[in-house]
Amino acid sequence: MSLVISSSAFQEGERIPARYTADGQDISLALAWSGAPPGTASLALILHDPDASRPGGFTHWVIFNMPAASKGLPEAVPARERLENGVIQGKNDTGAAGYMGPAPPLGKPHHYHFKLYTLDQHLKLSPGVGGRQVQDAMKGHILAETELVGLYQR
Repeated sequence: MSLVISSSAFQEGERIPARYTADGQDISLALAWSGAPPGTASLALILHDPDASRPGGFTHWVIFNMPAASKGLPEAVPARERLENGVIQGKNDTGAAGYMGPAPPLGKPHHYHFKLYTLDQHLKLSPGVGGRQVQDAMKGHILAETELVGLYQR
């Protein structure tokens, strides 16, 4: 079985409902996954918009040290640095902990990549780190990865 990620809010390549964006309630959407390979110690998720005008795109969510046995995230994860079971939310590119929903400028649709990683260890990082630090810490420890891409346009 291979690693897969999905959401009840939208299908791969479809529009993310406004409820989960800056135009709506700006809450995180529910995600589900399965197929973590043997040896998985933790999971990490990074939500990134490569279409953003800032160099390198815009990271909307960084969450890591999720338990290996976890099967997803509920809707409306609280915007706290530390969650139950040792789960840590890093800083998005606004500098805040937790989820920040899509908020593209008027015009073309942006692509939002919910990228899930299974890791052979827990990351020894503190709250307050950003996506780049998490990606650097994951190097050499990724067992599998998958992504779900949603679109949003104003």
